[in-house]
Amino acid sequence: MIIVMKPTSTKEDLARVTQKIESVGLSTHLSVGKERTIVGVIGDKKIIANLEMNMMPGVEKTVRITEKYKLVSREFHPEDSVIDVAGVPIGGKNLVVMAGPCSVESTEQLEEAAEAVAKCGAKFLRGGAFKPRTSPYDFQGLAEQGLKMLRTAADHNGLKVVTEIVDKDDIDLIGTYADIYQVGARNMQNFQLLKALGKAKKPVMLKRGLSATISEWLNAAEYIAAGGNENIILCERGIRTYETFTRNTLDLSAVAAVKELSHLPIVVDPSHGTGRWEMVRPMARAAVAAGCDGLIIEVHPHPEVALSDGDQSLTPKNFKALMEEVRQFGALMGKTL
Repeated sequence: MIIVMKPTSTKEDLARVTQKIESVGLSTHLSVGKERTIVGVIGDKKIIANLEMNMMPGVEKTVRITEKYKLVSREFHPEDSVIDVAGVPIGGKNLVVMAGPCSVESTEQLEEAAEAVAKCGAKFLRGGAFKPRTSPYDFQGLAEQGLKMLRTAADHNGLKVVTEIVDKDDIDLIGTYADIYQVGARNMQNFQLLKALGKAKKPVMLKRGLSATISEWLNAAEYIAAGGNENIILCERGIRTYETFTRNTLDLSAVAAVKELSHLPIVVDPSHGTGRWEMVRPMARAAVAAGCDGLIIEVHPHPEVALSDGDQSLTPKNFKALMEEVRQFGALMGKTL
């Protein structure tokens, strides 16, 4: 349930509403907008069903929420959330690009990539130090050594770091080096990991699962929010369909759906979404036109020798062309890169 307060309601009215809710064992979540304050009611459904609030001073109306996800829903929080990541805002009128190699391979590779993406206007260096791969014989990443290399290369070029976490026991380790925890598609419903990240102090980027519905995706985000960490960024990275020409099917309708259903910012990954470097630029343009808040792009200085995902990685030259196009499309959408 949400309780919409009148524009003329007072602090005393809000205090009485909150006190009544908490007196019956429920908890509250406040969303203070420009015109109205909304009180989210969280807890036992049976108690909520018997809660009468409409006649209280300052209350405009109560609304029952039918979806299981509450904290990440647009109903609970009507205005778009803007997530501050170490001084870089994601959401609202901002268009943010995260770029870098799929895997951290060497200091030279990472420094070259970081310098290239920073010059073009990217704000984040992406790269995998822990790589969950389909085959156990594929390159699995450099672990903490890779994290150190990421942090160093990012700092040298004025970038923030986003990298994948695959084990809840690595939260403190990765948090030492990264600015955003990335939860990959394979771990979208790793609920123990999501619960642990709910207690983390840094933002989380949650990728959509391989075959997840939008509702399942938002419910996964709810696990993080319910733990107390509401600094969540959603990432559409393509889903599994019958199509075989592309690695996945990039579902850009998910951008519009998320904007309707949730207040969380959403970025799009056209690299994993297509698996083909020549499709990354057109899909990036389309994603910005659909209204996304950012892009995450795989960029490798030498894709032909990449240890993972070379087929979908852009060269620095192609990335520069992408950024020029994205900047123009962002301006049309009222967003600043």
